[in-house]
Amino acid sequence: MRAWAILMMLQGHFIDGLLDPVFRDPANPVYSTWLYFRGITAPVFFTVSGFIFTYLLLRHPGQGTENPRVRKGVRRGLQLILIGYLLRSNLLGLLDGVIYPSFYLVDVLHCIGMALLLIIGVYQLTRKSSAWLFPALLLLITAGLFLFEPAYKMWSFEGWPAAFANYFTKANGSVFTIIPWVGYTAFGAFLATAFRRYGGTANLYPKSIALSLLTGGALAWYSSDFFIWMAGVTGWEHLNRVVENNYLFIRLGDVLLVFAVFMLLRGLMKKPLFLRIGQNTLSIYVIHFVILYGSLTGLGIYRFLHHSLTPGWVIPGALTFMVACTWLSLVYDANAARIREGLTGILYAMRAILERGAAMLYRGARTSADRLVRLISRAESRS
Repeated sequence: MRAWAILMMLQGHFIDGLLDPVFRDPANPVYSTWLYFRGITAPVFFTVSGFIFTYLLLRHPGQGTENPRVRKGVRRGLQLILIGYLLRSNLLGLLDGVIYPSFYLVDVLHCIGMALLLIIGVYQLTRKSSAWLFPALLLLITAGLFLFEPAYKMWSFEGWPAAFANYFTKANGSVFTIIPWVGYTAFGAFLATAFRRYGGTANLYPKSIALSLLTGGALAWYSSDFFIWMAGVTGWEHLNRVVENNYLFIRLGDVLLVFAVFMLLRGLMKKPLFLRIGQNTLSIYVIHFVILYGSLTGLGIYRFLHHSLTPGWVIPGALTFMVACTWLSLVYDANAARIREGLTGILYAMRAILERGAAMLYRGARTSADRLVRLISRAESRS
């Protein structure tokens, strides 16, 4: 599922960034179908990320800080946030001492990194409590973020430093924010606790598929009707505001339907290539960001072909882009140790050059100073 989600993200970013607006017709069934499935990609990616991380966290018998997955999770969360900022940096600007506002924008990696830290925090707080409290809080986080989105999306966060406000509002240009997107990761973590608890149940997959289809279908097609009915029963007007833009619960239903499809096709999906792609989503994401958006240099495809291609060019281009990014990632994965050694060697060489240069400058400065002192001494003796 993670491999599918990252490939969907690659083609989605490529087509959305380069397709000429003339061809963006919602009445066109091909474009509308593509647009709908593109909207599923991010919820699936966030949910699966939370599922995988939490499943590995719970699989280890250690509790609290004795669980090595806690420390690894903290490092991973901080690493994702750091990489997110690096991908939005500009080397030329940094060399000029300028940090552009886009550096502070929040994207997928920032949100997933924060979500992992949140999951670890909830896990640590509930580790000595009842076993049900951890999944209950995760589900409550999802429900709360999704249900109250109409209220907090109106908050302006004026007066906040942009570096912090961008985690909560899209007003400055952030693509994703931790509210509400962390909700999908928390829901994935909730599913992981259920899978961990009931993984040995007889007929696990038929039951899980049926439950996913029923719950997913109910959320995707009937959640708005349910909120309208609840608003009428309770008189809580806020529920009608949820219905006005009920994309979060509908997309959650779509995620469960995707889970059901992949469980049905699990026999076909256990291919080494799919597994390798799913295990290298971070490097694929970084590579695609550099090539498409020009991270660090500003010289990406997006800069030169922004909203300028016809479908005849953008569709084969997206397929080529997907293959290229995936291939580069797998090549990096296969040669990661040698690449790291090479980069380490380059860094050591640069360090040696800088140290040698500094030593030469020091000797030159000292020689010049000694000469200056002798000249001053001679001048004083003559006077």
